[in-house]
Amino acid sequence: MVTTSRSEQVSAAFVKLAETLVADYHVLDLLQTLVEETVSLLDAAAVGLLLADPHGELQVVASTNEESRLVEMLQLQAGAGPCVECFKTGVAITIDSIDSMGPRWPEFQAAALSQGFHSIHAVPLRVRDRTIGAMGLFGRDVGALTAEDSAIGQALADVATIGLLHERTIREGTLINDQLQRALTGRVLVEQAKGVISQTENVDLDEAFNMIRRYSRSHHLGLQDTARKIVSGSLTL
Repeated sequence: MVTTSRSEQVSAAFVKLAETLVADYHVLDLLQTLVEETVSLLDAAAVGLLLADPHGELQVVASTNEESRLVEMLQLQAGAGPCVECFKTGVAITIDSIDSMGPRWPEFQAAALSQGFHSIHAVPLRVRDRTIGAMGLFGRDVGALTAEDSAIGQALADVATIGLLHERTIREGTLINDQLQRALTGRVLVEQAKGVISQTENVDLDEAFNMIRRYSRSHHLGLQDTARKIVSGSLTL
């Protein structure tokens, strides 16, 4: 049996993220790779990523579990919760015990506990003085991430952020709403495609997304392009 050291796992995760940053990369694939590598590497129960739209409102763009309850909780958190606080301040937020977090975010607390989550670590997606979103790492157990895991989570988020904010764009100080809008538009298409597959194949939303993801990977096609074909009816899985 071949064992892999922690440092090798970390290196592999960064390599996989870097491989998505090709000349014509798809933003949605980059962000989905980010949450998948994070949940695997940091042993989180679930990971969700929210990006700010052109109006500054957080929207769910990627998650490791596509069931509607998790997505709804992420959307709820976009209104008020650790991730929105993280986005506003640009600082990581750790709630090591959601059970005893107090009355600050009662709706988020109730939703998280109902799904069996007892801790959360929110990581900002930021570069220099600009924060464009936040990533939430949910744990089944009470307790905070170690300092090492927290640093790794932030580094993974930083790599993805750099992929969104082109160096030339940053240097010139122009907005990158076009890239963010592409990610948000892509997510809408994926949600529609999940619904189509769920109905036609009689599977739940999580499995529908897995089917879309597997097809995208095996055919070297972006998630957004695959979803668009499914929604238009030109592709059946």
